[in-house]
Amino acid sequence: MPLLRPTRREMLALAAAMPTFAMPAALRAELGPPAGENPSHFRFTLGDMKITIVSDGWFPQPLSALGLNADEAEKLAFLEAHFLPTDEIVGHTNHVYIETGEDRVLIDVGSGNRFFDTAGRLMSNMEAAGIDPYAVNKVVLTHAHPDHIWGIRDDFDEAIIPDAEYIIGAAEHAYWTQEGLVDRVAPEEQQFVLGAVNSINVDGAEWTQAEDGYEVAAGVRLFASHGHTPGHMSVLLESGDDQLLVLGDAITHAYGHFAHPDWYGAMDSDQEATVASRRRILDMAATDRIPVVGYHFPFPGVGHVKAEGEAYAFVPALWRF
Repeated sequence: MPLLRPTRREMLALAAAMPTFAMPAALRAELGPPAGENPSHFRFTLGDMKITIVSDGWFPQPLSALGLNADEAEKLAFLEAHFLPTDEIVGHTNHVYIETGEDRVLIDVGSGNRFFDTAGRLMSNMEAAGIDPYAVNKVVLTHAHPDHIWGIRDDFDEAIIPDAEYIIGAAEHAYWTQEGLVDRVAPEEQQFVLGAVNSINVDGAEWTQAEDGYEVAAGVRLFASHGHTPGHMSVLLESGDDQLLVLGDAITHAYGHFAHPDWYGAMDSDQEATVASRRRILDMAATDRIPVVGYHFPFPGVGHVKAEGEAYAFVPALWRF
């Protein structure tokens, strides 16, 4: 199969069914671009585990990525009130690298050089953080969307981390590899299917198709959060009395999905299941005081879930230096 790279236009085609109303530029309150480089990693400990959040960059998404079922005026007012762009959704890409015992676990592999130019920086950012990517022995794929799996292939179409075990939900693997799927999806989604198939079939990757609760390494377990994709998996970390839930794309917006848990997006394959998984996670994290990592949250994406009546709020974790 040929390597396919979606253009920005093709990504924005997902929003074609929804009108887009942009706020005047004067109403925005965004910071300007950095004059130099910003840090691309963030370290902390979880019990005996060492955790590093490493960025793969960022990329723009259409407004339909948030609140496809929301009143458009309400959604735009919400974004403006939170000092966010009203013409696109900005998604950061926060990867979790785990050192536990002898294992080195990486969650998702980013998009490589096949997606947006502003992303695909995971390998270089790992090296900048002093992490040897080739020492990773286990790679967990939360799901097979481009920004999570397309980075699995190097320039020679071989597995980017050749000696690692690659772990994915069994239902996720079955969905993307089913015969004839590419012919049954909408034209604008066909590149996503072909890209997922190319990634799963990459030379040199040995796959483990796992179920809910599968133990990746000591204290690292898959946590089923189906909906965004048919076999989407989050990852629950436990060390001593400490826990951390790596969300993947079960919750993609650090503000909208907390204040409006029932909002779903154009990329959610099963909207009802997406909302059910999200509400279950928010309730569990708030009740049990489990911190979370959001893949698309503002870097580094680590924080807490605070219950506020029928809704929730994301409270960023304090940095320690």
